[in-house]
Amino acid sequence: MKNLGTIGFSEEQVELMDVATSFCRDKSPVEKVRALMEDARGYDPDIWQEITDLGWLAIAVPEEYEGVGLSLAEVVPIMEQMGRRLLAGPFMTTTLAAQALIVGGSEAQKSAWLPQIAGGAIATLALTEQEGDWNLDNVTAKAEVSGDGYALSGTKQFVTYAGDAELIIASVVLDGEVRLALIARSAIADSALRREAIIDETKRSFELTLDGISIDAGALMDADMSKAALAHIDLAANLLQSAEMCGGTQAVIDYTLEYLRTRKQFGKVIGEYQALKHPITDAYIAYEKARSHMFSAAHSFADQGRGEVAARMAKAAADKAYSHAADRAIQFHGGFGFTHDCDAQLYRRNAIWNASQFGDAAWQRTKLADLLF
Repeated sequence: MKNLGTIGFSEEQVELMDVATSFCRDKSPVEKVRALMEDARGYDPDIWQEITDLGWLAIAVPEEYEGVGLSLAEVVPIMEQMGRRLLAGPFMTTTLAAQALIVGGSEAQKSAWLPQIAGGAIATLALTEQEGDWNLDNVTAKAEVSGDGYALSGTKQFVTYAGDAELIIASVVLDGEVRLALIARSAIADSALRREAIIDETKRSFELTLDGISIDAGALMDADMSKAALAHIDLAANLLQSAEMCGGTQAVIDYTLEYLRTRKQFGKVIGEYQALKHPITDAYIAYEKARSHMFSAAHSFADQGRGEVAARMAKAAADKAYSHAADRAIQFHGGFGFTHDCDAQLYRRNAIWNASQFGDAAWQRTKLADLLF
């Protein structure tokens, strides 16, 4: 491991970044991004198969479950490049579901599902309810004993790519304790899923009605392990979202710079005006700071205490940098910037979506206050 202060880059990270950079650039040009926005599925199954063949879904899965046995730090460069190119697909949610199993699953649960995920099976999380609380312990959905298993009830929202998921991991309450339930897609009727309209049209989200769904006793995680899994999911999601947001920030800055270098007004390239030059410089500085936070969080993610601080700092910095850069891009493009045809709109919407999931910058700073002071 090459150690640069608190930021470490492994050989695997460098190699994955190189491969991911070219792959995402070639597979997700903006024309394809916009075409998939109109597609019911929202992603290209052929590209998903290529991602599976590259072994990216197996990176952070232990070797005993047919994974590569690396860590989330090696997933970060991939997620950054996916965010840069707005590459659509269930990569993040499947990775997070795998992490939930790794931390909270029983041996039988891990043996049953992790090899499938490493081999390309889509999985997702159902943790959010109507109030949109970022506290993952605030759950009203229920599990009740029914014969040899459990009957579920309640409604979950923002269940991404649930339409194609083979496994959905949902949070429910049983006897006053939050538990994670593993629900196979075969147990979910099509009528239980309703497509949601969300601000980021490059993603697919569903509402899931749990009423009428039953699971076996072995499909419920232990209470203590469920708690540990939820805490891990929270931090893992913030880390991967930080990477996606940093990639998007870089892209929207590049997009804006191209416009500032070519658009002329009053006989001058508009990038020469200080009113535009200084804000885009500030946006770039904020991006570099956010990216440093992100890789620092990847490097220290497994460190108890320090890892949580770093992950929350990374999400707060990435949210602020991405929102600002995308907002400036819209403003600098004038009237065109406020139309759906301007690509800056895609990044601004992506920034809003990421901020809405697992806590925005203000929420992360509140959590940091409790950790640091």
